[in-house]
Amino acid sequence: MPTFSLMVHGGAGTLSEADDPAVAAGYLQALRTVLEAGRARLSQGASAIDTVECCAALMEDDPLFNAGQGSVLNADGKIEMDAAIMNGRDLSAGAVAAVRRIANPVKLARRVLDESATVLYAAEGAERFAREHGVAQVPEDELITDNRRREFEKLRTEGSEAPANKFGTIGVVAIDRTGNLAAATSTGGMAGKPAGRVGDSPLIGAGTWADNGNCAVSCTGNGEDFIRTALARTAAALVELQGLDARDAAAKALDYLAKKVNGRGGLILIDRAGYCAAAFNTPRMIHGWIEHGGETRCRL
Repeated sequence: MPTFSLMVHGGAGTLSEADDPAVAAGYLQALRTVLEAGRARLSQGASAIDTVECCAALMEDDPLFNAGQGSVLNADGKIEMDAAIMNGRDLSAGAVAAVRRIANPVKLARRVLDESATVLYAAEGAERFAREHGVAQVPEDELITDNRRREFEKLRTEGSEAPANKFGTIGVVAIDRTGNLAAATSTGGMAGKPAGRVGDSPLIGAGTWADNGNCAVSCTGNGEDFIRTALARTAAALVELQGLDARDAAAKALDYLAKKVNGRGGLILIDRAGYCAAAFNTPRMIHGWIEHGGETRCRL
């Protein structure tokens, strides 16, 4: 009987806060909750594209993660969020960048995929699209947590740069029981980033990719490096053109990132056979997976 696979990630870096057992337990439970929600959908025949949207939205709603509610603040003390979603069945994709009043940017990205010939909307244009297509907007303050305000004040008062050792993007990749692949990625970006800065997450081929002919990928790391190396598509090309399986493709893509631009971060990947792989060159990457409908596994 055809089965399914599902992977999620919640960012990479030193993640020293996870040294606290209570914090680590919170992350692991959050991953497990999202994975089990995805399992329930995929096991009943839900599509990969619907499942990655659902799971990514759950992570956007969780203030543990730097996406949606809980997004970090930029240099002006504002939220600017990015998201993308891609359907491997036909390469359709939707993305939004630098949005500020959208509780679930991945849902807006999905609306772009479904209802627009445009792939990527940014800033006010994205929020205008949301209004015109009935996507609810919320006051920005509702998305800013007390923890993010404290982080911003510390960056502002100490005059330090954004920490280079923590990349808080969330992502989901899946293959459904009919063999269709999909990927979704969402982020608040880098803490203290310049206003208007956009990373790799909403850029198809850089931070997000899905194609039934090879694999589905979601990346997390220093976005500029992932953009320069088109890393998600690079990983997919290793599957498509070199015939590598998920594990070898993920590892080789990350090796390419490090060698070409000294890039840091990680990625999750499901290949067209449903095999799961994660690769990262930071001390930790928050991630979990269900391979071929089997056991739920989570790692920090």
